[in-house]
Amino acid sequence: MRRVVIGATAVSMAVTLAACGKAGDKKSDSGSGSGSGSGSKTIGLLLPDSVTARYEKFDKPLFEAKVKELCSDCNVEYANAAGDAAKQAQQVSSMITKGVKVIAISAQDSAAIKSSIQTAVNKGIKVVAYDRLAQGPVSAYVSFDNVKVGELQGQALLDALGSKANKQSKVVMINGDDADPNAAQFKQGAHKALDGKVDIAYEQSGLWKDTVAAQKMSAAITQLGAKNIAGVYSANDGMAGGIATTLKGAGISGIPLTGQDAELAAIQRIVAGTQSATVYKAYKPEADTAAELAVDLLQGKDIKSLTTTTLTSGSGDKVPSTLLTPVSVTKANIKDTVVKDGLWSIKDICTAEFAKACKAAGLE
Repeated sequence: MRRVVIGATAVSMAVTLAACGKAGDKKSDSGSGSGSGSGSKTIGLLLPDSVTARYEKFDKPLFEAKVKELCSDCNVEYANAAGDAAKQAQQVSSMITKGVKVIAISAQDSAAIKSSIQTAVNKGIKVVAYDRLAQGPVSAYVSFDNVKVGELQGQALLDALGSKANKQSKVVMINGDDADPNAAQFKQGAHKALDGKVDIAYEQSGLWKDTVAAQKMSAAITQLGAKNIAGVYSANDGMAGGIATTLKGAGISGIPLTGQDAELAAIQRIVAGTQSATVYKAYKPEADTAAELAVDLLQGKDIKSLTTTTLTSGSGDKVPSTLLTPVSVTKANIKDTVVKDGLWSIKDICTAEFAKACKAAGLE
């Protein structure tokens, strides 16, 4: 069927060239779109960055596969903003030019993308906010209960602190990018769990970057003293990697460190004891739901059966939404979560470097 779609698109382009005498072979901004561009059954997928491992490795292929399953003659036009809000705005414009009918977007900057979304909607394009609730007149939103994610992270930190969880214990908080509305919700949930139980002695944004988080952790160590830090809240696994490196360089070991996204490197750090927990958000249900919403909107179907609640975005828009349930992952339940679901295999996790730690953790 894909060959048929590609062939049909090629014929269409040839007709356009003959009629207009103009080249019409523009490529996807990312260079890796699974579709060929314009068409009445083209869905755009815009993801925010390539630093966070999940987007390229899981979200993109899972979304594309589900769209093909639901609509065999649909195309997916893909682009990645590479952490650049202005670039993502340009990608929306490109999608409009290419004639997509629906855009699924995980906003790099939820407020900055508002005008681009409005322009798309004005052109008759439906927009699905994916993972992050973008501002503007979006038709639907799918993500996880992000406040709950923060609560799980905060509680995991308290659990790992054990008897050391008291108002004198100094904790460092490295939050996500303020331009991402999810970051504020993670932060809200974490504070809900931690406030009044520990001393949050240093709190900064790490911008979802391991290098920035590492710099912030270094500053916290300088300010508080290496011996006075009881634990670290990191809003995601990518930043936790940079933080773990800084802690090791400062001779700090054995203190709790959180994360999120269940990245392979994070699971390996949990096995090795340099990270205490992460939060697993099953990518397939999220990608599948986003794809279902996109296809139904493209086909003019009612989406009420796919949404369970209504949320208000930063722009005041009421958005039909679906919120999935996150799961805390520690060394104790790696087998029952990420391994059981096939996210990572024992072979993936237990490389030669981690073989001994895996054996000790019962991962064999």
